[in-house]
Amino acid sequence: MFDLIIANLRKGRKTDGEVEENEGKEIGMAVSATVIGALLGLGTQMYSNALRKLPYMRHPWEHVLGMGLGAVFVNQLVKWDAQLQQDLDKMLEKAKEANERRYFDVDDG
Repeated sequence: MFDLIIANLRKGRKTDGEVEENEGKEIGMAVSATVIGALLGLGTQMYSNALRKLPYMRHPWEHVLGMGLGAVFVNQLVKWDAQLQQDLDKMLEKAKEANERRYFDVDDG
């Protein structure tokens, strides 16, 4: 489930060598991550109340808290994924350079 959320949010992300034409995409991605997280938190709280056969909107402050925690969780998940992608790109670049040195450098020693 989270892979699908991350894949949908990643579509608007720019790469290091690419110039972003529309800076509003980053704001839109942050807003969409926040909204998805808030809905996830709200849905979790309502599902919890439904399982216990309580009224859906019992203790509304719990719903607000769930929405806040869900928004924070999804935003941190997106930041973590972006950092992980950057680290992976660095590692792949280092491996590529090491392979090029190993196989394409001619050492006549």
